[in-house]
Amino acid sequence: MRLILAAALVLASAASVAQTPTTPPGKPDPALATAGAYKLDPDHTQVLFTVNHLGFSEYTGQFTQPSGTMTLDPGNSSAAKVSVSFPIAKISTTVAAIGEHLKEPDFFDAAKFPTGTFVSTKVAASGTNATITGDLTLKGVTKPVTLQARFVGAGPGPQGAHKTNIGFHATTSISRSDFGISYGVPMVSDRVDLVINAAFEAE
Repeated sequence: MRLILAAALVLASAASVAQTPTTPPGKPDPALATAGAYKLDPDHTQVLFTVNHLGFSEYTGQFTQPSGTMTLDPGNSSAAKVSVSFPIAKISTTVAAIGEHLKEPDFFDAAKFPTGTFVSTKVAASGTNATITGDLTLKGVTKPVTLQARFVGAGPGPQGAHKTNIGFHATTSISRSDFGISYGVPMVSDRVDLVINAAFEAE
């Protein structure tokens, strides 16, 4: 019986190894980005912010558990649409007390304004790069911002139905005082650099 169990375990292990991909399924090939509706993958998407702290360091935090959608037509980039929202209460830094302070009225006032959003109004693509103009809403204030986006890769997802996955890296900078978040300026910079590492899966 032990020999049979051992043999079964060896065969199962060999099958698992055989099914393990030897190369990443995503490729930096825009031709793999198929048209259609996509949903944001919250487990592999990051909304990061960086400020200058006291002139000594660049300090980065993030909004976790974002959600969103994207409509893509590779043949007509102007028809593309992107919408991302992120719960303010899920803000995270390396120091718990700082994260809690950021939720208070001095900063984002999560109790009164629980969600931040970005909704595109125009997308202009050139090769693997795109300029995405849209409206960013923080603390109840909406301002236009422009993201510089770079296509990272696309391809079939490694699990389940192997639906098309697409990833982008986007950056922009804002003045937080424009959104009524001026606490600590200039000791903590008014300028905030934003990075969105976005992963989408076909609906």
